[in-house]
Amino acid sequence: MTPPNTLIVGDALQVLKMLPDNFVDVTVTSPPYNKGERDKGWLVDKVVYDTATDRKEEAEYQAEQIAVLNELYRVTKPGGSLFYNHKIRWVRGRLIHPYEWVSKSHWILRQEIIWHRKIAANLRGWRFWQVDERIYWLYKPRYKGDMIGEELNPRHALLTSVWEIPPERDQRHPNPFPIELPTRCIHSVLDGRKGVVLDPYCGIGTTLVAAKLLGCDYLGIDISETYIAIARERLENAEAERPRVLAELALHVVRKTFKERKEQGEWIGRFRPQPVTENEQIPLVKQVTLPMESDE
Repeated sequence: MTPPNTLIVGDALQVLKMLPDNFVDVTVTSPPYNKGERDKGWLVDKVVYDTATDRKEEAEYQAEQIAVLNELYRVTKPGGSLFYNHKIRWVRGRLIHPYEWVSKSHWILRQEIIWHRKIAANLRGWRFWQVDERIYWLYKPRYKGDMIGEELNPRHALLTSVWEIPPERDQRHPNPFPIELPTRCIHSVLDGRKGVVLDPYCGIGTTLVAAKLLGCDYLGIDISETYIAIARERLENAEAERPRVLAELALHVVRKTFKERKEQGEWIGRFRPQPVTENEQIPLVKQVTLPMESDE
């Protein structure tokens, strides 16, 4: 059994195969996206990791990701969750959606969350600027037929399925998590309970720092010794990142639950049309003139 609060240098799939069954509560991770290490526009020069390659044949990449997902399923406790971050890609005009391989794993898809990053790395004009990524909340049933799992505490559920969290700007890694993201994932499903948090592509350790500050044990895997060294340093100095974690936790507040509002006859989210009186007119939509594009 791997001791808690451990960082391992190695290939994610190979290390996962050596881990025991049913010991992880929550995994939050994001693999390399297989973008081909190409030029990404003027905001991002190249996606180049310290050791891992981001240039594989797509079929090989997807098969590897399915294998990783299935190993994560095996090591997760019944009732546990995996938050798997990826994005839609285009290769020579073909849209590649991560659900292509997520759906072939053992996991039950509990929800597809949109991560609204508010910034686009590639500013070419072939498509509308892509400012979103996907976070798949995947679930391991507690028993046969358990397709839903436990209900979220309302203070977490109110945050909706669109997460507006700006990306992290840390030059030590090409695509690190903002610490608010794993904090939200871990806190929402554990709801203050202590658990074991895993990140098999831990990079510079953001998920692990969030887990530590939330009072959880953690296990991180990465193929890069450099990233693991940075992760260790961040974990030693985790208290410096607590203010951002606390700011995220402050969003998880609900004054009245849905049930309480319903019992008290208050608004519960349904649209209730109001009758229009004889002397009342429905206002017209104000016409707006958009500025013309300059030819210069």
